[in-house]
Amino acid sequence: MRRASLAVAVAAVAAAAAAPAPVAAAPRIDQMVVLPNGKAKLDSVRSRPARVRAGSRRCRVPRATPLAALVRSRVARLSVRDFSRACDPSSLFVQAIGRHRNRGQRGWVYKVGNRQGTTAASDPSGPFGSGRIRRRTRVTWFYCVFREGGCQRTLGLRARHEGGGLVSVRVRAFDDEGGGMPAEGARVSAGAVTATTDASGNATLTLPEGRHRLRARKAGHIRSFTERVRVR
Repeated sequence: MRRASLAVAVAAVAAAAAAPAPVAAAPRIDQMVVLPNGKAKLDSVRSRPARVRAGSRRCRVPRATPLAALVRSRVARLSVRDFSRACDPSSLFVQAIGRHRNRGQRGWVYKVGNRQGTTAASDPSGPFGSGRIRRRTRVTWFYCVFREGGCQRTLGLRARHEGGGLVSVRVRAFDDEGGGMPAEGARVSAGAVTATTDASGNATLTLPEGRHRLRARKAGHIRSFTERVRVR
């Protein structure tokens, strides 16, 4: 009887060891694609594994990568180049989104948070080689016009209700490495209400009670994500 019980236990351990590890869920990320004309497409996207055509091949795109989310969002037709010629995910390169194609020193790049990715957008090691993107990560795709050593700065906005309908806003402009500076002259809008930031990147809006969506724009820069604020 003891031998039979031991055999069952050993078999159970062996079966558990042989069972495949559970597949991690693909995180949902916040994605913004900014077109060369300034228009933006924002969406919350589940970054599930995907496939993309690169030349004559259909290449696998790993989960939890910026390219997986871009493919899944279907913002426009994508053109992807495979530099490895063997569908290596670390060598896939986005060369066009819709009719907007890379030309010379102009082309598509992506940022995770405020920092430009240093690896291919489908690299399984992650945007910076330190792990894949996580839930609610913000990813911005935009058409870079390379000048003076970098792309256009991207805007980041923070808003806070100060009471009495007054909302304070701070706007910063971030370079490729994520270095930020105050964004003077940025236009902040919440519906029809607008304000312009001062030399410190600050502005104040007076808004009615309710929930509002704010965003910041500035010529020569990439617009901010939409931020929500509640006025009570």
